[in-house]
Amino acid sequence: MPRPAIPRGRQQKHSMLENNATYVEYVDRLTELAVSMFEWKNLPSTVDERFLEMTLFGQGFAVFYKDEDLGDYLALPAKIGGELDIYNIPKLRTAYATNGYQYELDESNSVLIYNNMIHKNSVLDVHMFAERLYEMDRIIDVNISAQKTPVLISCDETQRLTLKNLYMQFDGNMPVIYGDKNINPNSLKVLSTGAPFVADKIYQLKNQRWNEMLTYLGISNVNYQKKERMISDEVLRGQGGTIASRYSRLNERKKACKAINEMFGLNMDCVFREDYREADEEIMFSGDTGENDMDTVAIDLRTN
Repeated sequence: MPRPAIPRGRQQKHSMLENNATYVEYVDRLTELAVSMFEWKNLPSTVDERFLEMTLFGQGFAVFYKDEDLGDYLALPAKIGGELDIYNIPKLRTAYATNGYQYELDESNSVLIYNNMIHKNSVLDVHMFAERLYEMDRIIDVNISAQKTPVLISCDETQRLTLKNLYMQFDGNMPVIYGDKNINPNSLKVLSTGAPFVADKIYQLKNQRWNEMLTYLGISNVNYQKKERMISDEVLRGQGGTIASRYSRLNERKKACKAINEMFGLNMDCVFREDYREADEEIMFSGDTGENDMDTVAIDLRTN
């Protein structure tokens, strides 16, 4: 059976739901990538690694300390204030939780963990990229749909219902459409809107935007496209921005680990989760050696 036409009001609501769903999907996917990049080693069992990364992602910083009443190490969101030290780091911190828990701290018994070197969260950037990506996804959907029905039909009012029923058959992918013998073809005017197919170009741009976001997060990617095959040196040079972005976030976590270890006598560390396949203690990258034939070259891209 042909798919029934969606009324105009419901079409608008359906479009809004599709827009929101696509946007939320990209926010979730990018958030998941952002909070799963780092591995905390020797983290006390009372500290939730996921919650710590979510706090850094959303707030930009968290506070690590030992609750003397509970006897547990914790890493929680914090309210910061009071005087600043010579490096503009707040001396007073109040750890808190959504259940009403609060704990007063200062620079002598706690360490602030920052998300990156500018002490900023990542959630705003994720939402910005998600908005751009969802816009392009919806443009692709509309452009593809326009390839199916790029027509404007003008007819007599007496034939409107008949033509709507015929269009429903067309929209339902009917191989043959049967019309009433009373239809006057001379009274019909069909204007092709001539919507050009640009979905492939928008998809390519979307991939570039996606890779741009991966670069910001420090996740390896080929952040540009070209028709010719790339040699391995070109790929390595293209990873410079990725590695620089990675270090901005990784170094702040390592710096916090060092301060925590000195203050509490722990042995914590934070490393970047590998995103290349390891083999024979090298990262194997399949690329072009510059000759006519493709070959596999071994390149050590590890940063830890």
